[in-house]
Amino acid sequence: MRSHFSREIPIIYHRRQFLAISGVLVVLAIVGLVARGLVFGIEFKGGTEIDFHDTGSISIGQMRAALVSAGEEDPTVQTSVTEGAQGFLVRSDTIDPKTANQHAAAAASSLGLGGESYTVTTIGPDWGTSVIKASVLAFLVSLVLIIIYISLRFRDYKMGVTAVVALLHDLILVFGIYALLGREVTPNTIAAILTILGYSLYDTVVVFHRINENMKDESIKCTFMSMANHSINEVLMRSMNTSITSLIPVVAMLLFGGETLKDFALAMTIGLVAGAYSSYAIPTPLYAVWKTAEERFARLRKKHGDEVQRFVLNRLPEEA
Repeated sequence: MRSHFSREIPIIYHRRQFLAISGVLVVLAIVGLVARGLVFGIEFKGGTEIDFHDTGSISIGQMRAALVSAGEEDPTVQTSVTEGAQGFLVRSDTIDPKTANQHAAAAASSLGLGGESYTVTTIGPDWGTSVIKASVLAFLVSLVLIIIYISLRFRDYKMGVTAVVALLHDLILVFGIYALLGREVTPNTIAAILTILGYSLYDTVVVFHRINENMKDESIKCTFMSMANHSINEVLMRSMNTSITSLIPVVAMLLFGGETLKDFALAMTIGLVAGAYSSYAIPTPLYAVWKTAEERFARLRKKHGDEVQRFVLNRLPEEA
């Protein structure tokens, strides 16, 4: 009797369920984006960042109260550590450099801090708008280049299109969760997103490479769906090990890092989990459905039926 664990995981067999789950998650993320909207950091919308350092035993509440008394309407105050000394990183919507410096000086004075205990950086709204436009343009160009590269590499544009669908899925989920949590989107968030898209794309390309190699066999004795499921299982454990080992330090940063690290780590955590899922649940099932319509694989489907077969250790297929 064959062991239950000797058979492959029937991912393609459950393709409809996986795609349905992905669809629901995307809809929820879009609802969050529409209902809550994204909160952009001052790097994108303009504003002021005040870095207070060596503040001693001053609390967040005291710092916030001093800033409000100085004229700041709704400052965001985070703790920071510089060369072992406690401090605060303050963000506000003030875009006039003179006003920002006056507010910082008044707050420092009321807390008994000197003029050398803080630095003020003001970013204008025009610069932030240009950063958003440049980021969006860079992302769109990268998607087009991904489609072109994968299409040329594997000689099949369908792989490129389905890979980009998975990347868009991951992107929407990250931004949707950020909107629901009310977290600011900062340059650290964008850097994390670009990093996780790379991880997700790598896993997808690895699966496509296995499919491409298996398709070269002219004596295929199963449907394309079965062969795609076999290709996923050939690389699944390697990809899962990579995802888990990448996730461990990121979660550690999220739990124990400072606020600046948490901005990066939160996006990385969401993206790594979403990417590990989407790399197998979206592009390969979509590609398999699309590919099965081709004449060569349509004939195999007619011959072997619609059941997705699972290979066992000796590579003989079984029905899922």
